[in-house]
Amino acid sequence: MKIRTGIGYDVHQLKEGLPLWIGGINIPHTHGLLGHSDADVLIHAICDALLGAAALGDIGKHFPDTDPAYKGIDSKILLRNVSNLLRDKGYEIGNVDSILCAQKPKVAAFIPAMREKLAECMGVDLDQVSVKATTTEHLGFEGRQEGMSAYASVLITKNE
Repeated sequence: MKIRTGIGYDVHQLKEGLPLWIGGINIPHTHGLLGHSDADVLIHAICDALLGAAALGDIGKHFPDTDPAYKGIDSKILLRNVSNLLRDKGYEIGNVDSILCAQKPKVAAFIPAMREKLAECMGVDLDQVSVKATTTEHLGFEGRQEGMSAYASVLITKNE
């Protein structure tokens, strides 16, 4: 069995009046994330980690922000596509560990729903998906509430 790991990172700017999508869940807030798609920073980090683990490039290679087909796209679609691409290449998702870095809003109450939505999109069991959140104690762009970032680590396997 071949075992591979991947790391993903993404960042998006916060802008007043936009919807806030994190982990496939719409979270009530005065600001949302700015991007070509729905700017779901957590899903984008997970996509990059999965693609990287399989040495398939990154999210920008597969879903370029220069392509109008992806303008405003629901990032859950991207995650489903990435998960299916990995399966087409013979890989299975072992687990996903992720973390959202944001000063506000507090997202702890939304984490169970995020985990469920992410597991559904990837076609894995709930216990294979971890989502954590942290503030940066008012430091950096996250602490100043200028944006949010997310990190993801994944393990994938392939039977040979």
